[in-house]
Amino acid sequence: MSHVTTTQPEGTPTWLDMGVPDLEAARRFYGDVLEWEFRDQGPEAGGYHLCLLRGEPVAGVMRAPDEGAAGIRWTVYFATDDCDGAVKRAADAGGGVVHQPMDVMELGRMAIVTDAVGAPLGLWQGRTHIGARLVNEPGALVWNELVTGDADEAREFYRNLFRYTTEPIAGELDYTLLRRPDGHEVGGIHGEPDTVSSYWLSYFEVDDVDSTVRTVQTSGGSLEGDPWNSPYGRMAHVRDPFGAEFRLVRPPDRMPDSV
Repeated sequence: MSHVTTTQPEGTPTWLDMGVPDLEAARRFYGDVLEWEFRDQGPEAGGYHLCLLRGEPVAGVMRAPDEGAAGIRWTVYFATDDCDGAVKRAADAGGGVVHQPMDVMELGRMAIVTDAVGAPLGLWQGRTHIGARLVNEPGALVWNELVTGDADEAREFYRNLFRYTTEPIAGELDYTLLRRPDGHEVGGIHGEPDTVSSYWLSYFEVDDVDSTVRTVQTSGGSLEGDPWNSPYGRMAHVRDPFGAEFRLVRPPDRMPDSV
């Protein structure tokens, strides 16, 4: 479990948010599944809602400008000390710019870019809002990975953007760990040749994967395949009522011996 009290080092996944067509439905679903509460930030923030775990912000949700928007996904924001500089590095490394850097009141400075394989990601230069205050505990973000059909191109991009070092995991999967310059693991790249559109996939920790899957299903979401055990814990791939994908995980050090 981690209580974050300062801005995260450059390249750390630090926040995520999503635009949805129905805010009330999102509040009900994520309240049931991850036990989040919500705080409307008011008209000056465009009705942006903070998602709270034990009173601490862990994500954000807002009404999508386009009510008929397709392909709804969580957007992962990476910490940066210089948002404008990071946007330039992204463009120089073969990425694109979706939203130019802008100040978000006194909270921080943000931009949205695409990487060299087309996956959107956010950049966040925190000021009064440092990002998620809780990570690596039930109900909070615990891992992020890029799913792409061109892992080589992705690895090169993120080495240039955040000075990550990359380490392939031995085995049949094309999977690469991403590490900050200080050696801390911050995410992964999963190469899947059949992937049509690259995207970042987020994992949330839960106490009981199978029980949470049932809550997902009774709350309007869906399960993709069956839950599975891995060296990294028990997992499930699910979708919320809007089709946004994410994964549930119970890490192995918190799994009962019988599992």
